[in-house]
Amino acid sequence: MFSVVRGTPTAEELAALTAVVVALSSDSPEPDTGTPHRTWVRRNQLRLAPLPGPGSWKRSGR
Repeated sequence: MFSVVRGTPTAEELAALTAVVVALSSDSPEPDTGTPHRTWVRRNQLRLAPLPGPGSWKRSGR
């Protein structure tokens, strides 16, 4: 998978490098963060005002 070209890494350093390489090579999809962000982006694209109601002032600043 990889080889050390220069230096003498410790066992811990090789283990850390192996963990990073394995994590980057996995084909797992990104975790779904939910739909509220996508809903807000869509409302923003349509130039719609924030929904009225409790907490609407918080949503208007996003």
